[in-house]
This record gives sequence, structure tokens and C-alpha cells, in this order.
Amino acid sequence: MAPRVLISDALSPAAVQIFKDRGIEVDFQPNLGKDKDKLAEIIGDYDGLAIRSATKVTPKILEKAARLKVVGRAGIGVDNVDIPASTARGVIVMNTPFGNSITTAEHAIAMMFALAREIPAADASTQAGKWEKNRFMGVELTAKTLGIIGCGNIGSIVADRALGLKMKVVAFDPFLSPERALDLGVEKVELDELLARADVITLHTPLTDKTRNVLSAEALAKTKKGVRIVNCARGGLVDEAALAEALKSGQVGGAAFDVFVTEPATENPLFGLPNVICTPHLGASTTEAQENVALQVAEQMSDYLLRGAISNAVNFPSITAEEAPKLKPFIELAEKLGSFAGQLTDTDIKTVRLTYEGAVAELKIKALTSAAVAGLLRPALADVNVVSAPSVAKERGIVVEEVTREVAGDFESLITLTVVTDKMERSVSGTVFADGRPRIVDIKGIKVDAEFAPSMIYVTNEDKPGFVGRFASLLGEAGVNIATFALGRDRQGGDAIALVEIDGRAPDEVLAKVQALPHVKQAKPLAF
Repeated sequence: MAPRVLISDALSPAAVQIFKDRGIEVDFQPNLGKDKDKLAEIIGDYDGLAIRSATKVTPKILEKAARLKVVGRAGIGVDNVDIPASTARGVIVMNTPFGNSITTAEHAIAMMFALAREIPAADASTQAGKWEKNRFMGVELTAKTLGIIGCGNIGSIVADRALGLKMKVVAFDPFLSPERALDLGVEKVELDELLARADVITLHTPLTDKTRNVLSAEALAKTKKGVRIVNCARGGLVDEAALAEALKSGQVGGAAFDVFVTEPATENPLFGLPNVICTPHLGASTTEAQENVALQVAEQMSDYLLRGAISNAVNFPSITAEEAPKLKPFIELAEKLGSFAGQLTDTDIKTVRLTYEGAVAELKIKALTSAAVAGLLRPALADVNVVSAPSVAKERGIVVEEVTREVAGDFESLITLTVVTDKMERSVSGTVFADGRPRIVDIKGIKVDAEFAPSMIYVTNEDKPGFVGRFASLLGEAGVNIATFALGRDRQGGDAIALVEIDGRAPDEVLAKVQALPHVKQAKPLAF
């Protein structure tokens, strides 16, 4: 059955055609995002939801979205999507962070020019029949210092354009490496130095707890007198009330804002000030950008629904189309190793350690770890999934560790999952052979060779003669058929294990009789 995608906001016909060309059924209802009740009514029939900013993906919508696997936002901002609720339901949320980068960067440059030459005020004056040539005395940008707060994708494009204008560029970004700064041709500085040196400051950083009001009253007091400030990134990066006061005092010479704390912005402390330029969040508003993000989200959603490739997800590691087929059997292995440990663990888990050895260590282990943790927690928390597992583990104080090693001993690839509780530490290892099937190869240091099966019995016992015969006879007498029988021991007469595949679920009374056999320490049913 072909995947079905609902498009609830305006998207270009070319994007709709991409879905169709890839064999995906598309329901194009561009005004549906404004009707949340109708959206909630029909969302249960779709595997994917493509949106812009009008559609609000709320917990109420997600509760009705039984089939939904992915939400694709044509644009960078995902404020209209409840990320925690989506994650909890296993819904991948994708955005398109690069489709409008050039457009947003160009808008920042345009705002900088408009501010430097007072173009909006000069235009209004001239069209009003005045000729105030002496009133509008601008400044050149050439040789001025531009301070960029946030030198990521958009910030680096602004830097490139500014260097082309023969400006000096300094950048504050904790994640900007010295090598990257050198490549960009910018000088990496701390925030206080940027504030002291910049003639123009432009912001290009996400809004987080650390960046909120990065330009506070205190920061604005440290700026060069007469500085001009441009914000085409996110409302809330600048304390608007403090900026208004700095503009009135002359500490700040001008401001150009495309984004505001409250949007739509019908009133704001900056409105009405003579040295302020405001636009209604136009950063991504070009024909090219709108087309680019629409095409990009259609491609990303199609790749995920058809091939398992994950691009630009905000709540899961990215997996390329080339990586997806290689990862798939190891994701299955990791999840089943987690399930094996989870079904045998009755006490609170303190630590989960995933050790990746050999070729698998070169893959996207974050995705594998998510799968393993999901399998581990699912026996106790039925609604845990691969997407939500890391956050669920964190909420419960479970420490998740990852270790990688180049060599995997006897195997090309090996995954070992170790669970640590207050009472014990248990490890289980597995691999994927050439047939693509995941297998258990080691339990608690005892070598075995067993495939995962829908119904299994796991037995730990002392290695004494007669156990296998008594065990098999007991199952036979109860009418339980043995499909496969894997045995292992640490040494002669030591600890032994049996991992037995059976047809159908083992009755409780049969498990009780197995548990009562001489030398048996534990008998547990397993389901995969």
C-alpha cells in the first residue's frame, strides 16, 4: 500500500508532483491548516503531513494521527509543531533549514543598506513632495566593522556578502571553530569584544535559553555609540524595550527588525521611532525560497516514507538514503538486543552501555542506540518508540553510554548491550550475518548462536547431565513443539544457558515446571 501524505498549507505544484512521481498518494488541501477540527478529523488516514506555518501540529492533532510517521515543515521554524508530543508518538519532525538561507541572508544585507542610507524614510519624504536632501545623511558600509552573532549557515552567507562589500567581519559563535573562521575570512571574537568594535551588528542564531536577550540592556550599553542593529533571525534575541531606550538616547544609532517577540506584531516598543525600520517577517519571502523549501520538504518526506532516509530531522539523527539499507538490519538487531535485556530486567535500570565494534562502529550509532533503548524500555513502557526512547530514558534518569571500537574479534560487526542496575550487570551481544538476519552470539560472556524468534524460552541452569532430556520431555508432554535449541556454557560443570525457540507461547504452567527442574536457576518467556 502506497504511503499517503496530506498537504495542509500552500505548497507549490512542483512539490506536489514530486510526491506523485515517487509513488506517494497526495491529498492537497492548502487551506486545511486553518481548520484544526477538520484536520483532527481526517489526519488518522495519513502517513505524512506537509505544512508551512499556518498548520498547528498540537497534541490533540497527534492523538488522532494513528498512522502518522513524519511531519515536514517547508521552512526552518518549527514553533507550530509540538516537538515533545511528536517525539513521544514516534513522529519524525523535519524542517528545511537551508532552502531559504540565501534569501534570509540577502534580506539582512538589504536591511543593513536601508539602515545605513535611511532609504524608507527618504522614500516616504520624497513621495510626500518634499526634497530633504540634507536631512538624509547616510554612512558608507565599506571599511566598517560588521559583528555577526551566530555564524552558522545564514550567518556565514552574510559574512561572505559583507566581505564582498569590503567590510571587516568579526563573529561571536561558541560553535565556530578557528579553522572555519579562517575559511570564512572572519575574525572569531568573544561577545564583549564584538559589542565594543562593531559598527553594525546582525543576529543569526536560534532562540534558546542561552541566546534569549543576548542583546540585553547591559549588552547594549557596551556597544560602540551609534551602532546599528539588524535582526532577521528570531524575535527575543534582543530586549526590545531596552533597545527602544538605547535608540532614544543615541547609544544605538538605528535598528532594522524583521522579527519580533510577539507576531503578528501589531504594536511594539520599536514602532514609531524615527531611526527604526521594520518588516513583517519577510526573511524567507522570495519566490525562489518558497519554491526551494517546498521541493526540499517533498524530497525529504518521500525519502523517509519510501527508503527510511532521515534528513534535517529536529528530533532524530539524520540517516542518508545510502546509509538506510546498511543501518536497517543493525537497527533491528539493536532493538532486539534491547528487548532481550528488557524482558529479563525487573529492577530499575541505572545505566545502559552500547558497545559497537568493527564495521558497525562506522555507522550512525545514535540511531542504533535509540533503537536499543526503545527495545529495552518497551517491556515496561509499551508506548516507547525509537524516536522517543532517548528522551524517555533521560526523564527516568537512565544514563546511556556509547563506546566504539575498530575491531570486533571474531565478527565483522558486533553490538554489545550492557544493562546496569543496583543488583546486577547483564550483557548480551549480537551481530548480523551475510543473510541479513540478526543473531545473539553471547549472553553474559557465554557464547551462543541463536536467531530471534516470535516465541522463545530462556533458561539459566547449572551445567549438569540430564537437563536437556528432562527439559525436552517436559515440553513434549505439554504439547509444546521445539523449533530450535541453542545451548552454551562458561565451562564444564559451570553456568549454562538455553535459548529455545518454540511454536506458540509457552503456557505459564509449563514455565513453572521448567523452573522447578533440578539445577534450573531461571526460566523466562521471551517474545520478539
